[in-house]
Amino acid sequence: MLSTHIPGFGHPESATLSVMKLFLIPVGGGIPAGVLLAQAKGVAWPLTAALYLVSDIVLALVFEPVLRLLAWVAGKVPVLARFGAAMKSVSSRSAAHFSGTGAGPLALVMVAFGVDPMTGRAAALAAGHGFVAGWAFAIAGDMLYFAVIAVTTLRLNSYFRDPNITMLIVLGAMFLVPILVRRFRTAKTVSD
Repeated sequence: MLSTHIPGFGHPESATLSVMKLFLIPVGGGIPAGVLLAQAKGVAWPLTAALYLVSDIVLALVFEPVLRLLAWVAGKVPVLARFGAAMKSVSSRSAAHFSGTGAGPLALVMVAFGVDPMTGRAAALAAGHGFVAGWAFAIAGDMLYFAVIAVTTLRLNSYFRDPNITMLIVLGAMFLVPILVRRFRTAKTVSD
């Protein structure tokens, strides 16, 4: 029987579990770290992408009850109901940035891509989409985000060959690029 053991890296099962743990971190830093770890441990890119998809499904199963509980509580408490209405309005405006018409599927995918899957799911719920469709839009957007960050991380690492520098650059870009895009859009809107 052929072994898939990579000398110096432990068992392959532990490599996939380590990558999965990094992908389960609820902030964006888990993506570059997980991708670089997967590459270092010899985890194939289709398996790496599948692990990230599984982490999104775990997120959906954990976050959905919390979202539903918050929606139920918001309906019972007047202050929270007003907050919920304000969130629905903000979600609609966020979706409108990506599409001229309300919160359609592409707009919801782009909300998840541009913000995070939980916000994408919240926007989908506000637009009236159920569990399966809402999470499908959110996960599709997050998988696009994963692809962009994963490819960027691997390309940068091929130039710098230092995972720490690569992660710092990618994390910096993950925080700065959205700020610069918003400033550019605001400046463009003001000039129009």
